[in-house]
Amino acid sequence: MMSIRQSLRVVDGAGESPEIAQAQLDQVFFALSDPVRRQILEQLDGQALLVSELAASFDISLQAVSRHIQVLVRTGLIQQERTGRISRCSLDAGPMLQAAVWMNRYSKYWQQQFDVLAATLADIDERRMQKQAPAKRPGKSAPRKK
Repeated sequence: MMSIRQSLRVVDGAGESPEIAQAQLDQVFFALSDPVRRQILEQLDGQALLVSELAASFDISLQAVSRHIQVLVRTGLIQQERTGRISRCSLDAGPMLQAAVWMNRYSKYWQQQFDVLAATLADIDERRMQKQAPAKRPGKSAPRKK
């Protein structure tokens, strides 16, 4: 499992060329692009499991699940410990931190959309309140409709 110091080094890119950092980011996004691999990561959230336990929840062969696991191991998202023929997998979310930081750079674009939506909803609420409660003048009654 990656320590906080190692995770920060990954995000900071200390000692890495931009090409290496980009290649690692590409690997993470590739690994996360497959629904089977995402489900494997979800299963490993908070627990270590045997490969056979992971494979039991899929309608694909054990060999196919093993190939997906190897993609995740090469990316660094899974740590695999072998004891004889038994292989136990655990999640290492450290590489996802680099992807999250990269995606967060673009949050300003969707945050602007949320700000516009909030202003529009506030305007709609204000108009609704004005229609529901017409201003009453003291001493005068509202005109009657004929």
